[in-house]
Amino acid sequence: MLIKSFALACLLWTTTAAATSAVEQSAGDGLVVVVSAQAAITQLDRYQLINIFMGRYRQLPGGGEAIPLDIGKSEQKALFYQLLVGKPLADINAYWARLIFSGKTRPPRQVDSAEQALQQVAANPTMIAYVQRSQVDARFRIVYEF
Repeated sequence: MLIKSFALACLLWTTTAAATSAVEQSAGDGLVVVVSAQAAITQLDRYQLINIFMGRYRQLPGGGEAIPLDIGKSEQKALFYQLLVGKPLADINAYWARLIFSGKTRPPRQVDSAEQALQQVAANPTMIAYVQRSQVDARFRIVYEF
C-alpha cells in the first residue's frame, strides 16, 4: 500500500513538473499578442486581454472594436489560455459552452493556423491574435508579451 501511494505521488509530481516545464519553455519562446501596425492601439494589459478573449467585452481601450482570433486546436492555443487565465483548454471550452448556450456572447473567431491569423490581422486593424514572437514582422504591433 505504501509503495502504491509513493508511486502515485511520484507520477503526479512528474506529470505536474513536465506540464509546468512545457509552459515555462514555451513562454520563453516568446508568445505575444499582436494587432495590425495600422491599429490605433499600442499596448494592452493582461486584464484587458482577458476581457477581450473571454468575451466580457470586445472593445479596445480607445473605443474601437476588437475581434479576437483563436488558433484552432493547437498547443499554442492551450499555452495562451494557460498563461492568460491559468486554466487548461478543457476549462476554457466548458466556459464557452456555457456562454454560447446562454446566448450571452460568442467565442473568438477560429482560424486554422498562426499564419492564417497573421494574414487576417495584417488585413484588418480591429483583429487581435496571439503568435510566437518569431512570426512577427513589420506588418504587426506587439501589444502584449508573456
